[in-house]
Amino acid sequence: MARRRQRQPEETRRKLVEATVCLVIDQGFNATSIDQICAAADVTKGSFFHHFPNKDAIGEAAIMWWSEMGTNLYAEAWKDSKSDPLEQLHAMLDIMDSFTRREGEACRCLIGMMSQELAETHPDIRESCARELTVWTDNVARLLREAKKTHIVKRDFDPEQVAWFLNSLWQGSMLIAKNRLSPEMIRDNLRIGREYVDSLFE
Repeated sequence: MARRRQRQPEETRRKLVEATVCLVIDQGFNATSIDQICAAADVTKGSFFHHFPNKDAIGEAAIMWWSEMGTNLYAEAWKDSKSDPLEQLHAMLDIMDSFTRREGEACRCLIGMMSQELAETHPDIRESCARELTVWTDNVARLLREAKKTHIVKRDFDPEQVAWFLNSLWQGSMLIAKNRLSPEMIRDNLRIGREYVDSLFE
């Protein structure tokens, strides 16, 4: 008697989400179909609908996956809570720089791409992207607030405003670099952003 194939729902869900991330990064959300996701994940369409009611639902799951992955990578910069907060921010910028140097990989952000493509047509996805963009900004603003406590400030600034500026610099640089095929431009902009932050302090 043939053995029944063991069900692994968590593994199936993970494969579907990771396949969605890869497809959306390569071709965008609207161009990605459920059939393509199932083929890339090597699962049936029935399995897809067991985990997700529609494509928007797996899009939101992909956003959460990407955010958790990114936050874990950035957390390396502030793992030592006793270190200089400005140095922690420098380390975060170095991590961002490293993303531009991966062999054979364009530097892209799934959340930024989906924000640009879907914000006006998919309100639930827009809110999910906004939430995760705020997580990034809040982490940078926290480091800037702590830096104001430990360094002499040359000119006063709003940490949240500067954090949103850096987020915009990061997302905008990836967008333009994608068009110009120039990861070097991202690195140049990160260097300018770092110099700007340093100019706020003695």
